[in-house]
Amino acid sequence: MSSTALTTPPYWLAGVDGCRAGWIIALAMLAPNDRLHRLRFILCSHVEAVLNLAPAPAIIAIDIPIGLLDTPQPGGRDCDQLARRLLRRRASSVFSPPSRLVLQATHYDQVREHGMSRQAFGILPKIREVDGHITPASQATVYEAHPELAFMRLAGAPMQHNKKTAAGRAERLKALRRASNPGYASLSTTLQRALRTYTRAQVAHDDLLDACVLLTTGYRLASARAQRLPATPALDAKGLRMEICY
Repeated sequence: MSSTALTTPPYWLAGVDGCRAGWIIALAMLAPNDRLHRLRFILCSHVEAVLNLAPAPAIIAIDIPIGLLDTPQPGGRDCDQLARRLLRRRASSVFSPPSRLVLQATHYDQVREHGMSRQAFGILPKIREVDGHITPASQATVYEAHPELAFMRLAGAPMQHNKKTAAGRAERLKALRRASNPGYASLSTTLQRALRTYTRAQVAHDDLLDACVLLTTGYRLASARAQRLPATPALDAKGLRMEICY
């Protein structure tokens, strides 16, 4: 990463994943002992609330495309193509985001001819929402990340199982627990509390795990140890870096 490490902790970090009810946030404080403490989950209905959290995170790692092509490109942005190559068996988890040309579309028929998948169209409102709030200056704090790249970084290899399955959830939880730093001493308890607090219609189990692993990307960004795809990202028409950090 070209960015430098933040000043001496403590400060807050956030991993953010989209969910049915909006955005689920894994928030934790990075303490002076270089460990994460006070892990909690927060549900926000709109990304504006994410960007205005109190306490304000020094770093937000979010699973949403930031920076869009003006016109469609086979395979999507360079960062999307590079992520698929790294993820191999989990490559299908990286979809090509819409071009800015179709960002305002409200029906799939409007984007079908542009090659957009139904998966990408399904989160088009969230992409549009974030694009309306993120500026180049925001990218000093808000970074595009991807849960499967983050899990690969923790485990040393792409995950074997689909995250929607029991085996996939167990595999990802094991990767989080095995991470020597940052520490997740209270992870199981906090997860179970969140599962009791939020209904499945609001937040899925895998959403919580994804938010947690994105928090580890935030930790790496804070210490200037994150990787980014590509190493030298292109800028979109708004001046936003088109990159994925992990």
